[in-house]
Amino acid sequence: MKHRFSKDMLGMLAAVGILGSAPACAQSGVQVYGLIDTAVEHLTNTAPNGASQTRMPGLSGGQFPSRIGFRGSEELGGGLKAVFNLENGLQPDTGGLNQGGRLFGRQAWVGLAGDWGLVSAGRTYSMLYFTMFDTDVIGPAQMSIGALDLLLPNLRNDNSISYKGSFKGLTVGAGYTLGRDASSAGGPSATGCGGENAADHRACRGWNAMLAYDTKAWGAVAGYDTYNGGPGAAAAFGPASSALSDTRWHLGAYGRVGPVKVGGGVFRRNNEGNALAPRSDLSYLGASWFVTTAFVLDAQAARLDFRRSVNDTDMFLLRANYNFSRRTVAYAGAGKVRNRGSAAVALSAGATVVAGSTQDGFTAGIRHSF
Repeated sequence: MKHRFSKDMLGMLAAVGILGSAPACAQSGVQVYGLIDTAVEHLTNTAPNGASQTRMPGLSGGQFPSRIGFRGSEELGGGLKAVFNLENGLQPDTGGLNQGGRLFGRQAWVGLAGDWGLVSAGRTYSMLYFTMFDTDVIGPAQMSIGALDLLLPNLRNDNSISYKGSFKGLTVGAGYTLGRDASSAGGPSATGCGGENAADHRACRGWNAMLAYDTKAWGAVAGYDTYNGGPGAAAAFGPASSALSDTRWHLGAYGRVGPVKVGGGVFRRNNEGNALAPRSDLSYLGASWFVTTAFVLDAQAARLDFRRSVNDTDMFLLRANYNFSRRTVAYAGAGKVRNRGSAAVALSAGATVVAGSTQDGFTAGIRHSF
C-alpha cells in the first residue's frame, strides 16, 4: 500500500528536520585526533633461566600510549561553552583496546568551560596526572617511572567530578570520585575498585588536588591523590578494605637553561593495604638536551625506596629522539633496572623480571600524531 503525503505534511517534516539539525549548526566544532606509537624492545633476565625477550609492547607503545579521540565544544553565550572529550586507548601491536577493554577508557566526560576554568563529569584524569607533564622528561613511555608505580600512567577515575583552572601562571584543580575504577580487569589498566557500593558508601571513593605555578623559565607543582580500598581491588593498587586508603603526594619542579631542560620530583606513597612496607618514596631526576630543533636527548634516573625494607629498585634511562616533523618522531632508547631483595620491578610495563636481579633493555620505534 502506497502512502501519499500532502504538501503541508511534507512542509512539517522539513521543518522538523531543520529544527532537529539546529544544535549541530550551533556547535563550534568537533575534532577527531589521535596518536599511533609502535616500537620493538629487547629485555634481559625475563625468566629464571636467564632468558631474554624481544617483543612489540602494546600497553604504552614505546614513547606514548596510542589513542583515538573526539573532542568538541559549543558556544553557549557569555563566554560559556559546553565541551566534551571521548578518547580510547588502543594497542597498535594487536589492534586491541587498553584500559580493561573499554571503548573510551582514557577519557569520557562532558562539562562546562569559561574564563573561570573547566568543570567536567564522567571518566576524568586525577589531578596528580597533570603534575607530571613538565617535571618528568621521559613521560608515559613503556620504559619510564610508570613501571616503578603502575598507577602513575593510569591515574583516571570513573564516576568523577573535576575542576581545573589556570590564572596568570597559577593552575589549581580538584576532583572527587564516587568509585575509582569500575573495571574488574585488574593489571596496570584498572584498579578493580568500582565503588558505588550500596552496602558500603566509602568503598573506592577518593579525591585529588593539584597546585602549579609556571613561568617561561621554571615551574613547580604539588599534587595529591587518595582513595579508599574496596572488595576486589587489585593488590598493586591498594587495600581491599574501605577502612584503609592508598595515598600519594607529589612535589616536583623543572627549569630551562638554554637548550637544556631539567625536571624532577618525589612521590610519597602511604599504602595502608601493605602491612609490611606501607610507606615508599619514588624519586626521579632527568634532563632533556635540545641539540637541534629536530634532535633531542633525554636522560633520567629514578629510585623506588620502601621504608624499613630492602626491596628497593633503581632505574636508569637514556633516549634519543629525531623529529621528522611536528607530527612524526623516531626514537631509540636504552635502560636498566637494579632490583634488591625480593623486588621484581621490570624495566618495561607489563614485562617480567627475575626477583632481585638486574634487567637491561633496548627499544626503537616511531610515533605519528594526527
